[in-house]
Amino acid sequence: MSEVILKCTNLHKKFGKKEILKGVSVEVEAGDILGFIGPNGAGKTTTIKLILGLQGITSGSVSINGYDIQKDFTKAIAKVGAIVENPDLYMYLSGYENLKLVRNLYPNIDNNRIQEVVKLVGLENRIHDKVSKYSLGMRQRLGVAQAILHKPNLLILDEPTNDLDIQTLQILEDYLDTFNGALITVSHDRYFLDRICDKLFVFNSDKTIQQFLGGYSALMELGEKNTAVDKNEKAVKPKVSPRLSSKEKQELEMMDEHMEKLQK
Repeated sequence: MSEVILKCTNLHKKFGKKEILKGVSVEVEAGDILGFIGPNGAGKTTTIKLILGLQGITSGSVSINGYDIQKDFTKAIAKVGAIVENPDLYMYLSGYENLKLVRNLYPNIDNNRIQEVVKLVGLENRIHDKVSKYSLGMRQRLGVAQAILHKPNLLILDEPTNDLDIQTLQILEDYLDTFNGALITVSHDRYFLDRICDKLFVFNSDKTIQQFLGGYSALMELGEKNTAVDKNEKAVKPKVSPRLSSKEKQELEMMDEHMEKLQK
C-alpha cells in the first residue's frame, strides 16, 4: 500500500457569508500526479492555499505526512515545496542569494545541492545576476529551484508553465518524470496536464467536484471510456477562457458534450 502524503477531509472555506469551498476531500499518495482544473474562481487556488496553511480553514482538516496543518504547521510543511501564483523572490538579490536564503530554512542543504538545482533549471550562466535583471521565464525557473531545493516529497505548483520557454518546460517535465513524491498542479496547459498527470480534479463554479483517473486525453474520451472515479457527483462544465486558442475552445466544448453523455 502506498504512503499517504496528503489527506484533505471535508474542507470548507467561507469569506463572510460567501462559501468558496464546499466539502473538498482528497487523498494523495506517493507517486500520484494530480491536476486541478476548472474555471477561474471555482476554488482551485483556494484549496492550494488551505493545504499550505496560507489561509484559515473554516471547517475540515488537512494532514501532510501525518501532521495536521493547523495543529503542527512546522512539521506539516517541512517536506513541502510550492509555487503559488508567482515565485516569492527578492529582486535586489542575485538568484544564488535567493537560494541561500531558502537553504537557511532547512537543515542539511549544502552548496552542492544549490549547484545541482541551478543546473537542473538551466540558470548556471545567470545565477549570480540580480533577479531584477531576469526575464519572467528565468524568475519562474528560479522559483522552481526554490521549491525543490530541500527535496520535498509533496510538490505543489500553481500554473508552473506560465512564462516558461519550451526548453525549460522540458527540463521541468524531465524532473517530474523522476520525482518520487506526490505532485499537485493547477494548470490550464492541456499538453502539460496530459503529459504528467495520472489523476484530475475538476472544480466547477457551483462548488461540485469530479475526480477522474487519467490525464486530459482520458477526460476527453469520457463519452467512450467511463474512467470517472465517482459517477454520482454532478459532471463539470468548465467555462472557456477568452485567452484560449480556437482549438482549445473546441476541445473544451467537446469535453462538455462528453460529460453530458455521462448523465444520460
